[in-house]
Amino acid sequence: MTTVLVCDDEPQILRALRVVLREAGFEVVLAETAQEALDRASTRPPDAAILDLVLPDGTGVDVCRELRRWSEMPILVLSAVGDEEAKVEALEAGADDYVTKPFGARELVARLQAALRRVPGDPGQARVEAGELVVDVAARRITRSGEEVHLTPIEYDLLLELVRHRGRLLTHRTLLTEVWGPGYADDVPVLRTHLANLRRKIGAHHIRTDPGVGYRFAD
Repeated sequence: MTTVLVCDDEPQILRALRVVLREAGFEVVLAETAQEALDRASTRPPDAAILDLVLPDGTGVDVCRELRRWSEMPILVLSAVGDEEAKVEALEAGADDYVTKPFGARELVARLQAALRRVPGDPGQARVEAGELVVDVAARRITRSGEEVHLTPIEYDLLLELVRHRGRLLTHRTLLTEVWGPGYADDVPVLRTHLANLRRKIGAHHIRTDPGVGYRFAD
């Protein structure tokens, strides 16, 4: 059975998450503090983790950063509306996704299951199919409904970075750093321009936007 570590300092949320996740077929391990979460994870490594951003003795970002020192487990963070900078910080610390409070049980389970289907850091399949779009990574060839799509080198690198982390939310800074280099880490207008062109060529529905945070290739 897949084990999920859940860390939140609100007892009612812990109880609710335990019920929701157990009904979805997961084994649940609960923690109320950052230290407790790290202790439980080290004693019995879970398959995934759900972390609240605000904890009594630290933050979900701290826990995420520590877990990433030794594990590639999927990590979701729970955040309040308006925690945009905290969301970005968590994603850049290694979180796979975030869910905004208040959240729906179905959304949470769906995001967790999607994260578990992915292999973080996987260099990418040789061939990725998403509806009418086919990305042949090995041949550096993109087709849409059987027709070849011609991308600029930057557009291709952007698409490849998104495809390699299919379904995972990548921040503006992550994409800019990986594709352009550290000197462009804050040049969001450049990223938006190239993403607009890429969407026009491959179909806008393949790249989803999380306003103010980043982009993801539709899972």
